[in-house]
Amino acid sequence: MVERTDASPLEALARRVRSASVSLPFASPVGAVSSVLTSSIVVEGLSRWLKLGSLVEVRVAHGYELAEVVRLERDHAVCKAFETRSAIGLGDPVHPARDQVYYPHDSWKGRIINALGRPMDGAGELETGTSPVRLHTAPPGSMARQLVGQQVKTGIRVLDTFTPVCMGQRIGIFAGSGVGKSSLVSMIANTGAFDVTVISLVGERGREVREFVDLTLGGSADRAVTVVSTGDESAMTRRMAPQLATAVAEYFRDQGRSVLLIMDSVTRFAHACRDVALSAGEPPVARGFPPSVFSQLPQLLERAGPGEIGKGMITAFYTVLVDGDDHNDPVADAVRGMLDGHIVLDRSIAAEGRYPAVDLLNSLSRLAHRAWTPDQQKAVGELRRLVSRFEDSRDLRAMGGYASGSDPELDKAIEVVPKLYGVLSQRLDEAPSADGFREIANAIV
Repeated sequence: MVERTDASPLEALARRVRSASVSLPFASPVGAVSSVLTSSIVVEGLSRWLKLGSLVEVRVAHGYELAEVVRLERDHAVCKAFETRSAIGLGDPVHPARDQVYYPHDSWKGRIINALGRPMDGAGELETGTSPVRLHTAPPGSMARQLVGQQVKTGIRVLDTFTPVCMGQRIGIFAGSGVGKSSLVSMIANTGAFDVTVISLVGERGREVREFVDLTLGGSADRAVTVVSTGDESAMTRRMAPQLATAVAEYFRDQGRSVLLIMDSVTRFAHACRDVALSAGEPPVARGFPPSVFSQLPQLLERAGPGEIGKGMITAFYTVLVDGDDHNDPVADAVRGMLDGHIVLDRSIAAEGRYPAVDLLNSLSRLAHRAWTPDQQKAVGELRRLVSRFEDSRDLRAMGGYASGSDPELDKAIEVVPKLYGVLSQRLDEAPSADGFREIANAIV
């Protein structure tokens, strides 16, 4: 059969699709790639069978590649591929794919998996459970949730005293780069108060993944499920890793377990969401972030917390990387309002060699009143007052402008606060604190 030479490119493409559908093992409908951009591909012939967020498979020379629909038009769909180095070309056949479904199992503890739920640790295939979970699920109903539980003893003095965390609480760790955020996360991950730990490493350096698992987690690695998407991977997988980690945490929560969920970092999840939204043609509205980013953040964060009555709880720590140490950047500002407290790490404190570099005056736990006794609450308020006086007078004292005895409260702050800072410093290899308040009292008396 002689092909018409006056056919339009679209008609020729349709003929290639029809001829391809005869030889390919895919069931119809079948579309084709009509445009390839640096950030997305355009597929024609499938719009009526697709929805926003649907997955498609693109047949390429070496097999197939997955892509997700990020924008849907009457005559075409804009899709974003999962592969960083895609081999997709013009005319490649495309067909709808099934949504990703995962089957977590208890044996996943101690394993390292990627955003697609495939093992990365070379320890063999993952065992399949019987309860399916999906990436996108609704959080428990507001009135169906349990109340938060008792205080969790993390063994980190500064957290257990000044920003206590309760079972089922969601708290953020806000810090610039190189301020000790990962070290604090490492200390939290070794807390022995939980049945299961689920860790999501998003956009991390590739070399740090094994260091974190082998050196940092150490003996705690056998009860942790680690979901990894490194910085060189595509925006699609960097967006999926936190969603899969949350879904795995929900699986263990629904079994009645107490789960510790650590996400490092939610900022890189927001960056991945931004890349996907911009590829779909959304306009940037806040420092380059499209509106949909700020709707996806609560959809993810609200899934953690207390489960329904009779089930377990997810206690979550989310790290937030503040760009340029600006704690009011759009992502940090939005996340701070969604969580149940925030721990702020300060670069000037880290520069003094005091770790964890927690800013006592700007960090707070919205559930501290559930953890403190009246005496402890009074003691923390007094210590914060002394820290405020000490820090406010730092420049004055450095210039020699303050004479001892002029202000009794400031004299007390000068005596007490350095001792307080000393006892709140804690090394990674240091034994966990047994009673932070008692240790502080013994140090400052």
